[in-house]
Amino acid sequence: MANDKEIQKLIKKVEESKEKGFDLSLDEDLSIAVMNLVSIEEHFYFTAEKTNKTKYFDMLKEVREIRKEVMQKLVKEPEGEIWCLSKHLLAASMRLIEVGNKVNLKKNRKQAEEFYEKAFDLYSLFWALNMKIVDSKNISKIEDAKINRHEEKGKGFLGKIGAVVKRAIECCIE
Repeated sequence: MANDKEIQKLIKKVEESKEKGFDLSLDEDLSIAVMNLVSIEEHFYFTAEKTNKTKYFDMLKEVREIRKEVMQKLVKEPEGEIWCLSKHLLAASMRLIEVGNKVNLKKNRKQAEEFYEKAFDLYSLFWALNMKIVDSKNISKIEDAKINRHEEKGKGFLGKIGAVVKRAIECCIE
């Protein structure tokens, strides 16, 4: 369970990463690229199925290879299921942003913001795992009550991780 002392340790890890020249802005761009590459894979799949044209599966395969190469720059030392978790965290984050955008167009700002917050929570968890600011062994020990969207911002595990990730993004090297 992440307590205030552990959060301070996380912040210290972020600061140490910055001192070592870690450039989150570059990796953030790569993470957005991975999100879009996953979406492209999905679109090629559905296009192939809807048109019965297998050439789209060939294009999907090529895009998948690019996505794997880009992910290797972000997910450097995957243990257990971290590689797949990373891909799915980014993909789910992207989809929630898309849903938020669509809901926002329908003039439901409050609901859109809820989707955006969930997207950022997942995106933050991706960074927490890959910057090793959270021990992946402890993820299964997070109490469901601590991931309640009705809590005040910054509380609960994902809220605290999000605050650390925001801090890392704010102090990235340009």
